Amino acid sequence: MASMEFPDTHVLRQLAGDSCSHLKILEEHIGVRCALKGNTIELMGEDYDIELARHVLSDLYKLLKEGFPLYPSDVWYAVRMLAKDRTINLQDVFMDTIYISSTKKVVMPKSLQQKLYIDAMRDKDVVFGIGPAGTGKTYLAMAMAISFLLKKKVERIVLTRPAVEAGERLGFLPGDLEQKVNPYLRPLYDALYDMLDHDHVMRLLQRDAIEVAPLAFMRGRTLNDAFIILDEAQNTTSEQMKMFLTRLGFNSKAVITGDVTQVDLPNTTRSGLIEASRILKSVEGLSFITFSEDDVVRHRLVSEIIKAYDRGGE
Repeated sequence: MASMEFPDTHVLRQLAGDSCSHLKILEEHIGVRCALKGNTIELMGEDYDIELARHVLSDLYKLLKEGFPLYPSDVWYAVRMLAKDRTINLQDVFMDTIYISSTKKVVMPKSLQQKLYIDAMRDKDVVFGIGPAGTGKTYLAMAMAISFLLKKKVERIVLTRPAVEAGERLGFLPGDLEQKVNPYLRPLYDALYDMLDHDHVMRLLQRDAIEVAPLAFMRGRTLNDAFIILDEAQNTTSEQMKMFLTRLGFNSKAVITGDVTQVDLPNTTRSGLIEASRILKSVEGLSFITFSEDDVVRHRLVSEIIKAYDRGGE
């Protein structure tokens, strides 16, 4: 048993959460019993678990003192990170933000790998984000791209992905070219509209400050002063990946995202993402960030589902 005293009662209430909801997360995922009594939180359980709970509560209290808005999901992410590595400084992770000035939206990492991903996008001209769905690969890249555009660090954003069907045949799609390719590009639009209001996005699209196009449209171009995101890169061929990477012009950044376990190419076709990660791993100036199910920031069940599929149901 251990007791932790917190002098600021207002901050302590935020730390405990409504109806002690944050403490219940610790009880559920660490295995300690938590009791809020006055200015103290009493912890009961195994010594190792108590020490982890103390670490989580101490770091989250410091974050709250600095004005960090704590949500139940943040408590869960903190537990998950510190359970894996006690040396992680939560302030370094949670206080590193991408600020979208036009909407005052703040996007922040929720895992150590996401923090490393953000750092890589700031520092490197070509970054590969590889990992399962829900790890924030595309979302964080979009946030960084919009931040660069609004700060006038680049003149435009180029968003692209290969037009490959995900395991099912969609058949003939009616309409003009834009209507035909839009279903493939919908996830990129979704991320855009989550960060900027609809009218702002439309204005940026109309003046070509944001361009959304299938990968085939990149051939023969040189992209200067641009932040380029290639999404679903596991479905590029080797030739397409090489073509894309050689489009990079002056003052440009490229972020390539994909999940190598979700390749929808024919069995005889090599994935350009898998091959690039093998061929380019020693090239200076590039960065490869690999995510796992521990970095999933969707519903907690998503992480468990990914683990179950990896185990093959055993």
